[in-house]
Amino acid sequence: MAAEERMSVYRASRSIKRMDNSLYNALRSIYEDSTFVAEIAGLWPSLPLVANLRCGLWYAPRFEATCYFKSTDGHTNNWCFSTSRLNLHLARLAGQRGGCLIVDSTRKGKRFPDSMSKTIPIWACVINCAIKNYLQRMLGDNHQGQELNLSLESYLATSWFRALIFFKESNISSNETSDMRLKSADWDCSLHLPIWVSNSEKAIIETHLREWTMLLEACGADIGSLASNLRKPLRPLWISQKTLIWLNEIPDHDSWEFIPLILVSASASDGISQSRTSSGFSWHYIPGAGDDEESWARGLSADLFWKHAFELIDAGPELCNRQVAEIVEKERVYLAQRGKHCPQVTLKTGKSSTINHPISLEEPNIVIFNASDDVDCVLNCDSNSGSFSFPSASSQLHLPIVTSKVDRFSLIRNLPSAIDFAKLNLSRGRKLLVCCHNGEDISVCVCLAILMSLFDEKDINYGFILLKYVDYEDVKLCGCLLQVYVTIEVHVLYQISRVAFRILASNLSHFSSITSSTGSFDCGNSFMHTMITKWDVRRRLVFICKFATSARPSRGNLKQVFGFLSREQESAIIAESALDAT
Repeated sequence: MAAEERMSVYRASRSIKRMDNSLYNALRSIYEDSTFVAEIAGLWPSLPLVANLRCGLWYAPRFEATCYFKSTDGHTNNWCFSTSRLNLHLARLAGQRGGCLIVDSTRKGKRFPDSMSKTIPIWACVINCAIKNYLQRMLGDNHQGQELNLSLESYLATSWFRALIFFKESNISSNETSDMRLKSADWDCSLHLPIWVSNSEKAIIETHLREWTMLLEACGADIGSLASNLRKPLRPLWISQKTLIWLNEIPDHDSWEFIPLILVSASASDGISQSRTSSGFSWHYIPGAGDDEESWARGLSADLFWKHAFELIDAGPELCNRQVAEIVEKERVYLAQRGKHCPQVTLKTGKSSTINHPISLEEPNIVIFNASDDVDCVLNCDSNSGSFSFPSASSQLHLPIVTSKVDRFSLIRNLPSAIDFAKLNLSRGRKLLVCCHNGEDISVCVCLAILMSLFDEKDINYGFILLKYVDYEDVKLCGCLLQVYVTIEVHVLYQISRVAFRILASNLSHFSSITSSTGSFDCGNSFMHTMITKWDVRRRLVFICKFATSARPSRGNLKQVFGFLSREQESAIIAESALDAT
């Protein structure tokens, strides 16, 4: 009898918790918090509103961009600067617009999530340190170039690679040098944390900053473009619903000596009434309701919610679930009639965001996207087959890969077939589309495995190091390049491999033969003769993320990619040893 009573109390408490965390309560809480986000955004209307995925995406109808900072990277004794989530596009956006507002929320008990308290401040500090190091190196290189006073002929007499880089870096005017020296001297590299982070924790984090800065500089990130884009250092500011703001004393963001990253925590913290009544409905407020959408959203996405926000809020707790089911099903039918991917929602699923434009890795001749017409062959990594029309069956391959949370070995089982298909088509000079349902995880990992297995990394890295310094003046002075520059645009120059550029520098007159080349594609020869490490995989992922800014590969899938690459190399070594023995 006592056991039954204990069970009944347990069941009652679970029932109450389910009622408090109902779908209507979550949507209503998000809607209420969105008014606060709109008010803060109105204080700095010129600054872009950015959502920290995935929770922050629910708190406004429109965002200019998204970013991805994980709270786990800021947990105590687990601090981390992740090269898998560099978010360099956010730094560029903040530099172009003079700052940005980043929206996120957290569950009951905190005013700010750890992503805002520590992850973003650490990220901003590391970016600032890397830029200062870059500026100091540029000043040192310029001083060396002025002492040597080499002529253009001596540049071209040396290696073409060093000549162009050295010419560009040493040709800085005295005004630019003084501006750079002033910028470097005043550049703030301090770690700025909120006051609720203890001094002892801050001191421990500061001991890792040098290590993280070296990690950023070594992973292949383009620090030079960041240095030219950011006029002032990045610095976080924190605003929550408890923050006191004097509306008649709002400072202009240009007046600050730094580029502000205004971190807006959308949810109300403790001390706010949880039970509320409005519009004739009683409902329970849920802090951080947008978090963990798979557990409550019932297939509803943030975009769908804001398209039907008023009718869902007016429906009330009794009709909300039915309304959501109808909206999700109508959207599914609408997409199905237009031939788009639209799985029927049978379980609690999350949001499947889409990419508005193709993400093209021009050099390797690979595209990551969820649909495209400008391709020669398709590698479909989604669990459902897509509708692609090609004259040959060998131009498309469907591999039903699911996420690592559903099947821990789904990706690694299908990677051999993916590599063989890519090798066959890329060797014929075809443009390959790698796609999945959202272009964020599975397709990115498959593309990573293809790049590691079939491409020579040196050509990619050296090509980017060289060509990022090439501009019109350099091409005009180096006559062998002038005839090609008038044919192509600068952004294409940024994506030619070193091999192609060597041909270009040798006065090849037909540029069409270069564009059809697969660049650094070598059918896997370099892969079989190079020991792959996790650091190599990390640098290639940074290369992909330069183009696919929305890439968010999961840790489980990345582990499968590295496991596959290690296994393939071990098999090759064993086969080679057996061949030598015979």
